[in-house]
Amino acid sequence: MQGTPGISRARFLGMAAAVGGATALPVGAAGRAGAAERPTERRAGRPRATDGRRGLTYRGVVYEVGAGETPATAWNVRRMRADLRAVAHDLHADSVKVTGDGVERLTATAAEAAELGLNVWLEPTLGDVPEREILDHLAETGRYAERLRRQGAGVHLSVGCEFVLYVPGIVPGANVQERVENLLKGDFDPVLMARRLRRFTAKAAKAGRSVFHGPLTYAAAQDEDVDWDLFDLVGIDYYSYFRRPSDYLRDLAPYRRFGKPVAVMEFGCCTFQGAPEQGGMGWDVVDYSKEPPEIKAGLVRSERAQAAYLTDVLAAFEAMGLYSAMAYTFVTRDAPHRPRDPRHDLDMASYSIVKTIEDRPGDPASGVHWEPKEAFHALARRYGRAHHR
Repeated sequence: MQGTPGISRARFLGMAAAVGGATALPVGAAGRAGAAERPTERRAGRPRATDGRRGLTYRGVVYEVGAGETPATAWNVRRMRADLRAVAHDLHADSVKVTGDGVERLTATAAEAAELGLNVWLEPTLGDVPEREILDHLAETGRYAERLRRQGAGVHLSVGCEFVLYVPGIVPGANVQERVENLLKGDFDPVLMARRLRRFTAKAAKAGRSVFHGPLTYAAAQDEDVDWDLFDLVGIDYYSYFRRPSDYLRDLAPYRRFGKPVAVMEFGCCTFQGAPEQGGMGWDVVDYSKEPPEIKAGLVRSERAQAAYLTDVLAAFEAMGLYSAMAYTFVTRDAPHRPRDPRHDLDMASYSIVKTIEDRPGDPASGVHWEPKEAFHALARRYGRAHHR
């Protein structure tokens, strides 16, 4: 679980998409109205934009380190080490974004990734607690990132993810669910929201800079207006879908106007026919009012659709010469694949590139393991070719 206890990143993605789609939030316009553009500052030793150069500098996958709710889904060192070996040796990734809450889990995972020679992108995402706790959690993680960097590891630090929903006080509401409801109902002031978002983002950037001296970024929702002058990289969570490849290039082009490298902090889709079109709402095909939860009628599982989308958008990122791209996500252990029971095949609603298999299907106490999906193999081929160029 990432960020808020009881809410998965997939569910969080869906809510973010629902907010953007249902209300057409004027985040960008409001933010620009309240803050003048400043010239881009070039800091010594920071990455520079790669306009015109084909290929990505870094290719990787997101790895989540939430506590989990059961022994089968909980983070542990043994499982994490095996997963990261697969990321490095089988997926042929050169990078991993380590994201979630819990400084001990974040730092242990980052250390293992660095030991394997992976470039580490650390992203603490503590949410639904007071600002001070979020910033302290960020600073503690950033201090460890700096130690890793000084030891010679390749390290980037992201100060967080989609603050509009994660951080209390930007939008009214005591928790994520209440904030989403208020956004959907229009119970918020868009100008005030944009001002608060910028204020907290500035605090987070300051906290990150105070402890970490490598490349700094933030994982923004696509409609968040961010003062990118605070960061070395423009970071976005990208879940758009287009039928024509050229439309991805057009859609991504505005992110280059800041004159900084563009890092795709997340991209992906779920595992059924039509999932790419659903983007961040792909998770919303499960009826949680039933016990056990059921996949909605009429959906057809398709690992091929997921794999095709991932490789299509990756090709666009490479064609534009973006800085990095991290596929979302490596594994989702609380959404098992049940091939003999399609109504309860929760992996269809998962963004993971591997499928979680129960060791004893139907047993709530069963352990789990994972097997690669077509998306894993498709990315491995692309990453492997890039590695051997």
